[in-house]
Amino acid sequence: MGSVTSPTRLERITTDTTTYAVLTFDHPPLNLFDTAMFESIAANMADLDANPPRALLLRAEGKVVSGGVDVSVFDGLSTDEGAQLWRKLFAEIIHPIEALPCPVVYAAHGLTLTAALEIALACDIILAAPRAKFGLVETVVGLTPSMGGPQRLAERAGSGRAREFVMTGDLYDAATMHSWGVVNAVHEDVDQAARALVERLANGPTQAHNATKRIIEAWRSGGVAHADDITPDVSGALFDTSDLKGAVRSFLDVGPGKAKYTGR
Repeated sequence: MGSVTSPTRLERITTDTTTYAVLTFDHPPLNLFDTAMFESIAANMADLDANPPRALLLRAEGKVVSGGVDVSVFDGLSTDEGAQLWRKLFAEIIHPIEALPCPVVYAAHGLTLTAALEIALACDIILAAPRAKFGLVETVVGLTPSMGGPQRLAERAGSGRAREFVMTGDLYDAATMHSWGVVNAVHEDVDQAARALVERLANGPTQAHNATKRIIEAWRSGGVAHADDITPDVSGALFDTSDLKGAVRSFLDVGPGKAKYTGR
């Protein structure tokens, strides 16, 4: 028997100055999220959690990013089994993506449906090609998106737009998603743009980027007051990093923009 090809591929890339990771969905023909896909991404996230890169890119091969979830995943589930499925996907995929101590970029080159979009919404920055289209179309099977999509879409675009997006099940183009603040930027060659951004971020002050994520996460969970409460300690810890010490010295000696960061 031949070997079974994994539906995802995790690569760690080392340059002269940094390291970053690329996680690719490659599950032809439609990159459907079936049990194998979910399990493969969960294993990738466990790997990344154990050994975090300095930045991560999520992308896909093929004509589409994903045609959505393989509906057979839902067939015959009881109430308890359905709830457990969502708990597992939050615990093994969505929350680990958000908890990574580095910038996470998502590149959408084509149709991006359901689970693929919910994963994108857990990332820090979403880039799209002009032809990309996005949808949370779970209403076609009498479901609501349950991997965090509605609430994360509401955070970026507002609750009214999130309700419209989910309840209609319509497809929305990249320009619309950009105007809503869901997509950060639209690029003709989104893969090239995303790789360039990830490498740029990976060359930056990694611990400061993590501090930014922690402060914004505090705002997401508890508002401005909670974020203000944790900021002194989170930011104060950066004064013990070699990156901050070296960058301050570099700024004072030769001016801004010349510091080199190691992520430490």
